[in-house]
Amino acid sequence: MKSAVGSVKSNTLSLIFSDFKEITKAKLAVSVVFSSIAGYFLGAHQISVVSLLLLTFGGYCMVGASNAYNQIIEKDLDALMKRTKNRPIPSGRMSVKTALTIAIVLTVLGVLSLLALSPKTAMFGALSIFLYTSVYTPLKTKTPLSVFVGAFPGAIPFMLGWVAATDDFGIEPGTLFMIQFFWQFPHFWALGWMLDEDYKKAGFKMLPTGNKDKGTAIQIIFYTFWMIVISIVPVFGITGRLQLSITAAAIVLLAGLVMLFYAFRLYEKRDNGSARKLMLASVTYISLIQIIYVVDKFIS
Repeated sequence: MKSAVGSVKSNTLSLIFSDFKEITKAKLAVSVVFSSIAGYFLGAHQISVVSLLLLTFGGYCMVGASNAYNQIIEKDLDALMKRTKNRPIPSGRMSVKTALTIAIVLTVLGVLSLLALSPKTAMFGALSIFLYTSVYTPLKTKTPLSVFVGAFPGAIPFMLGWVAATDDFGIEPGTLFMIQFFWQFPHFWALGWMLDEDYKKAGFKMLPTGNKDKGTAIQIIFYTFWMIVISIVPVFGITGRLQLSITAAAIVLLAGLVMLFYAFRLYEKRDNGSARKLMLASVTYISLIQIIYVVDKFIS
């Protein structure tokens, strides 16, 4: 009997933990925190373990809160889509009240953690939640410009790490912001291309032309090109302390050209398979260049 009760409790805790990961979109949150940590290493003169822990914890809380608010707002729309209908709220496993409690607690913990680093860090963190939930989320069913709006909070994490390390906002974090800003267009439009049919069930307008056509593919190519340009700008020594060696810049350029190749393939084929390859290439690209930037700083 005790063994059975223990098994039930274990399964219940496992489900609760699983739903918490889903309501906060744990994989996405971890990738965002990774960007923040990379930005911190780039900006820091000395590495503080305490600061890193605060940034990691606060960053996860802020992203988790944004995702929880998003799923509360879109609960009825999520129920219409195959990819989201089994999320905690639309499936009935979690109440809106519970999700809102989680979101509020994470917001408070996140702001306080980032505030311990600096007021500017907390301000940018809070701004990202506001833009994501109050501007981007409602616009998704109104206009394809939602992706442009969503690119602002989405570009904050890489920059946020630098601000957390330096308590300063200048050309260096501005450059990091622009890299991740331009990156989001090919990334999310490739994802939107793959999921277009599902998104349309909920009325989401994610593609710039509204369709999987040449116009959308051309815009993907355009933003990928500018992403590459911004990513190698630090090699010219015009971005303050944010610098890149010629070797590192060459690797970043090569990675960008690979992504551009997949963008052209999408233009040529205009199918979901090509969109998936571009999306995967974009995920690899952003993680790779962040690692390259950090490694280059410490070995140059």
